Amino acid sequence: MRFDEPVALTVIADLIGAELYGSTTAAATGINELHKVETGDLAFVDHPKYYSACLHSAASYIIINTKTDIPEGKAILVVSDPFEAYLTIVRKYRPFEPSDTMISPSASIGEGTVIMPGVFIGHHTVIGKNCWIHPSVTILDHCIIGDDVVIQSGTIIGSDAFYYNKKTNRDIHYKRMESCGRVIIENAVEIGANCTIDRGVTHDTRIGAGTKFDNLIHIGHDTVIGKNCLFAAQVVVAGCVNIEDEVTVWGQVAINKTLTVGKKAVLLGKTGVVSGVEGGKTYWGTPAIEAGQAKRELIWMKRIPALWEKVMGKKD
Repeated sequence: MRFDEPVALTVIADLIGAELYGSTTAAATGINELHKVETGDLAFVDHPKYYSACLHSAASYIIINTKTDIPEGKAILVVSDPFEAYLTIVRKYRPFEPSDTMISPSASIGEGTVIMPGVFIGHHTVIGKNCWIHPSVTILDHCIIGDDVVIQSGTIIGSDAFYYNKKTNRDIHYKRMESCGRVIIENAVEIGANCTIDRGVTHDTRIGAGTKFDNLIHIGHDTVIGKNCLFAAQVVVAGCVNIEDEVTVWGQVAINKTLTVGKKAVLLGKTGVVSGVEGGKTYWGTPAIEAGQAKRELIWMKRIPALWEKVMGKKD
């Protein structure tokens, strides 16, 4: 999440009750998770396993629960509970705003765009020119929709991420990591009926220009889908996935989190992708392997009963 303008670290420290060390006169430009941080960002870490990765990441300022050595040019903000500090910052700089109208007065809608009955458009959302938004579509706060986009009925854009902080020392183990990211849909994208596209936790979920979705597709938080991809019905993509340009994904494919699907890959129906796959190849099965190999293995599996009978017959 980018702040509207840089915020002095001293202001952040006062807000979350932190002790500030290092580059104390600096200002933060945003707050992001470790896998999305950029120079100028705040990040938070609360487990020794990730201290080093966070301190040496692109993040300039780290909210942490212990005083430690500080890399040159960075600052740390020491608090007892960095996760609660994160929530405090998000609630301050991207607060929840209730809606009492179907289309927020702060939303921007481009010339030639058609908004059908029953559409909800949230605060600070931008919709481009010549779009078709069909009945009962929900587009929540801070989303950005490009030009010539079609969104079919029942689709929800910008719902919160399925993302929780787990601590076993709490009565309720799972606490929601509140989402302050966005959904960005680029030009000439078409989204089918009853799809759900979750906003990023702290950054952006992005659908590239020219990509087309069938019905009943789910896209998880912070996932980036390239240009001119094609998705058939009932595809499920987890969070933080990178799908490159011109990928084809057929029906009922499931793609695991934090992996990459290479450019021009084809995933045949019912494939389960559990690790990254190279571009320019066709995949099938669970876990996904090249389709030719998968088909050969299936043929050999079908031969097993006859081979077994032949072997047993020889023994007799």
